[in-house]
Amino acid sequence: MTAAGLDPASLHLAGVVLPEGEHRDVWVRDGRFTFEAVPGAETVSRGGWLLPGLVDAHCHVGIAEGGGHVEDLAGLRDQALAERAAGVLALRDCGSPVDTRALDDEPDLPRLVRAGRHIAAPRRYIPGLAVEVEPADLAAQVRAQARRGDGWVKLVGDWIDRGQGDLAPEWPADALQAAIAAAHEEGARVTAHTFGTDALPGLIGAGIDCIEHGTGLTEELIGQMAARGTAVVPTLVNVENFPGFAAAGEQKFPAYASTMRRLYAQSGAVVRAAFEAGVPVFAGTDAGGGVAHGLIADEVRALHTAGLPAEAALAAASWGARDWLGLPGIEEGAPADVVVYDADPRADLGALSRPQRIILRGRVVG
Repeated sequence: MTAAGLDPASLHLAGVVLPEGEHRDVWVRDGRFTFEAVPGAETVSRGGWLLPGLVDAHCHVGIAEGGGHVEDLAGLRDQALAERAAGVLALRDCGSPVDTRALDDEPDLPRLVRAGRHIAAPRRYIPGLAVEVEPADLAAQVRAQARRGDGWVKLVGDWIDRGQGDLAPEWPADALQAAIAAAHEEGARVTAHTFGTDALPGLIGAGIDCIEHGTGLTEELIGQMAARGTAVVPTLVNVENFPGFAAAGEQKFPAYASTMRRLYAQSGAVVRAAFEAGVPVFAGTDAGGGVAHGLIADEVRALHTAGLPAEAALAAASWGARDWLGLPGIEEGAPADVVVYDADPRADLGALSRPQRIILRGRVVG
């Protein structure tokens, strides 16, 4: 405290608070929001639109560009900082081959909600990224990763089967039933990578909580997800790579190449159908490996292009995603994570690429 009894770390913002859309004065004291005036607080923003910190609901801190591992703390920080610069203040890390928990000690980095390591069947995923187990050992490994993560477990639901020359499921239905039940007993939710269709009935039927990518969803499967409340994170900026995947596999696996082109062609319609059916849709980029970090604004615009109303696409990367992950918005006593824009992002999604002020844990970081 200063001699005058004022806290020099207190902040003041004035603007339109989203999603409510009301112009309010907001203060930050001890790293948390309050709507009670704090004498002497420094005004750091006035007249903008205040958005609860953005969320990338599918990213990978620790996977290097082109694959492989990021082994050093500085490299991990760089990935997290690229997200922060885009206004992303919380990350659902959907599988990382390295232990990123050291980042939790750094208050200037986004919050990480981890899913442990990917779990895949032997020789059925990108080498070195996943823990590979036989179906009989899946439930035990799910328990292990649930204890390693922050309330999520990540399965690889399908991948190319070289014997079939196309995408194919990785797990039998009974193994999925036991594994998802085990995760739920551990207090964790389960999500799964899927591109194609064939793995989806077993995953959804076993009670999975979320589907990543989901390009193979059909009308019937979408209906089942809507009834169960199963979410989807479409990662449309990564789906843009599907034609390249097809071209790379064309010579050895023509059936796979054809499948990937078909999935790419229908991807927007699938997202639109899921949203219209009431499936919870959230924004994730799949950053890490083949997708750069910091592209959440592109993903929100892609969701809108696919058919989500602009405000729904924005919610999928902000207040809606935060609520899904158990993170509060701009409310009394909540950690002060907020991004300020000079235009209403509900009306102009392009504003997401122009954050004017970024406050994380009550500290001005941008």
